[in-house]
Formats: sequence, C-alpha cells, structure tokens
Amino acid sequence: MDNGRTETPAAMGATGLGAPALPARAPGRRPPIKAALFGAVLLALLAIVALASFREASAPGSRTSRPALAAPRPALTAAEEQYALTLWPIHNEVKAGALKMTLGGLSYKLGELDRAGLKARVEASAETYRAAAARIAALSPPPSLAGAHQMYAEAVRLYQQSAAEMLRTAGDGRDEHLVAAHPLSMEASERLLKVGDVLWPGEYKPN
Repeated sequence: MDNGRTETPAAMGATGLGAPALPARAPGRRPPIKAALFGAVLLALLAIVALASFREASAPGSRTSRPALAAPRPALTAAEEQYALTLWPIHNEVKAGALKMTLGGLSYKLGELDRAGLKARVEASAETYRAAAARIAALSPPPSLAGAHQMYAEAVRLYQQSAAEMLRTAGDGRDEHLVAAHPLSMEASERLLKVGDVLWPGEYKPN
C-alpha cells in the first residue's frame, strides 16, 4: 500500500532493499597524499644525515681531531721499581686505615657505634697514619718520583687531619666535625689514586 513516501536509492541501499551501497574504505589505509608526504619527509631526513656525515668526513683536520690512543706508559727504572716496592706495604696499611675510619664514621651515624667506639676506631687509623708518615719520611725516592713522593706524604697528612676532625666528634658529639673531615679524606684518596697510577697502574681502584 502506497503511503506517499518515496524512498531514495541511498535509503533503499541502507535497508538492503535496493542497490547495495558503496563499500566503506578499508580501515587503517593511509590516503595517498599522506603517504607521499611521509615519504618526502623520510627522504629529507636521510639526506640531512648523509650530508652531515659527508661534511664531517671531508672537513679539514677531521682525521687529526679525533683523540689518539694514549702512548704506552714507559716501564719503571730499577730505582723507581725499588721505591714502588718499598712504598707498597705502607700503601696497603694507609688504605686499610682509611677504610676502617670511613666505616667507623658510617657506623656511628647509623647508631651502630657510640662515641667511645668511634674514638677507638679513629684512633687506630690515626696511629696507622702516624707510623706511615714516619716511614715515608725515611724513604729516598729517585728524582723522577720526587713529586709522587711529596704527593703521597701530603695525602697521609690529609688523612691525619681528617682523623683529628672525627676525634672531635667523638669528644663532643657534634656532627659538624664529620662534615669537615669528609672533604679532607676525599682529597687524600684522590692523591693516593694519582700516585697509584704512576707506581702501580694495575692496582684495583674501588668506587
């Protein structure tokens, strides 16, 4: 029965009664214009990278500006070797004393040591430094190692100053002395490492 409504082909296709509607575009399919733009941008980026690499390779002095491998360290002379062997046991004692002193300060801050325990720990390290300083003063380094010898002696003095500051904390309980002791100990450690690079280049260096 005709109710006066006229269905258009689009409406008929939507209800399945007329000609089928056009298939929808497949999802995820990039329009041709976007694909072309993406390709152009990619090619431009590749061209920029290639041009930069070419300029770096062709720039004057580009080969000579690269860091050269370090020259091999010359072997120690007999006199230098003897000095290094004599200093080695002193060095081990100084390092052990520094480690004990550092751990003592940490244990004190963590509440694992009281002031009496901190004092005993630091005094033991201070005695190690005192004995090391006397033994170092008795050494006669070869002229080529005079600077390293002086640097090592200064490192031990810095450890002694650091120990003195920590003992003040053991005396009055004030943490400001620990704060003052820390940079002294760090500077001493750095000097030991510098001397170690000259005398014992294969020595293990803790973090």
